[in-house]
Amino acid sequence: MKTLAPDTSGDADSGLDIRTLGCRLNSWESEVMRGHADAAGLDAAIIVNTCAVTNEAVRQARQTIRRAHRERPGVPVIVTGCAAQIDPESFAAMPEVTRVVGNAEKMKAETFDPATLLGGEAKPLVNDIMSVRETAGHLVDGLDGRARAYVQVQTGCDHRCTFCIIPYGRGNSRSVPAGEVVEQVKTLAGNGFQEIVLTGVDLTSWGADLPGAPKLGRLVGAILKAAPDLPRLRLSSIDAIEIDPELFDCVTGEARIAPHLHLSLQAGDDMILKRMKRRHLRDDAIRLCADLRAARPDIAFGADLITGFPTETEAMFENSLKLVDECDLAYLHVFPFSARPGTPAARMPQTGRAVAKERAARLRAKGEEALSRHLNAMTGSVQPGLVERPGTARAPNFALIKFDDTVPARPGAILDLRITGHNGEALHGEIAA
Repeated sequence: MKTLAPDTSGDADSGLDIRTLGCRLNSWESEVMRGHADAAGLDAAIIVNTCAVTNEAVRQARQTIRRAHRERPGVPVIVTGCAAQIDPESFAAMPEVTRVVGNAEKMKAETFDPATLLGGEAKPLVNDIMSVRETAGHLVDGLDGRARAYVQVQTGCDHRCTFCIIPYGRGNSRSVPAGEVVEQVKTLAGNGFQEIVLTGVDLTSWGADLPGAPKLGRLVGAILKAAPDLPRLRLSSIDAIEIDPELFDCVTGEARIAPHLHLSLQAGDDMILKRMKRRHLRDDAIRLCADLRAARPDIAFGADLITGFPTETEAMFENSLKLVDECDLAYLHVFPFSARPGTPAARMPQTGRAVAKERAARLRAKGEEALSRHLNAMTGSVQPGLVERPGTARAPNFALIKFDDTVPARPGAILDLRITGHNGEALHGEIAA
């Protein structure tokens, strides 16, 4: 899953304060928790919604908890999210923490009753995530202060990649029924959102646990039909091997789907992919990108890539470097391998942290070159940019656009921006005549 920088929502001096780390799904779930807490009258607490994708993410979670306690001493600190689900006892042992809440429990309204949550023993409210079988659709009006809205369609993962701890934080894959998803999208579009993002832990596994095992393409088609006035529908990170034919046709044939896919590739070498227990090979990724680009030339690709995976040689790493050009990737999320205790990869012969970091730096440099080429190709075009904040917007293909911040435009509005150049990281735009 694609990760976000830590976000703090709420009033830091009083009231409910939710601090979100990790992925877009966490951001969406924080809004669900906000609604439950408001309804229950939980009006003076800090909720830290943690991530566990890497050891660094867990370190940041603990740092965020300690900072929150220093900033608002005496205010209850409730810790939830994947890191809390995986290792509840260690977070419960932190002196700053009032209560630890599991990933399933954080989505239940009754959890946020102040008398239950803050009273009695401070033991973790965390159950076995693998026993959870359902995912209820939760209606939120949008994400507080954000330009686009996110809709959770799925959570959990049935795959067991050897490096990944997330299934132990999220459980097995569970899908939100299509009708609930469609109704939420219609509500959000009716509330004025110009862009809606479908999100999940393993988005392309949506439907496998529903009657008839429908594929994601069917859901996307139903959304587009039910919300004809929605300008833009975006997909979050997807597994390249699971794009079904109907989804392929939607992405390549429907202009309202953002021409941007973030692919969970992880590596560009077949042996490393097998040792990761991925379900695709490098040629599968290259072929998919070529087929998508042939059908929709304006599409842009991002990818997650790990460097320094156990047993990775220099030649194997070079295959990941070459994949950037072979797939014509524009946006890279590069992670130096981080051994997570309890995963098979942690027991494999380690490449070493220094090697992983050095290779990550080289891969990021390659990514900067690729992004610069991508932005250069957009110079001279007119892009309908979704305004994120004054002077900043995103093109449909997710390119960042900077423009005059004195131009009056609310977050979430779409402006036609003529691209005049770029600085290697963001496009320069001006209001198109």
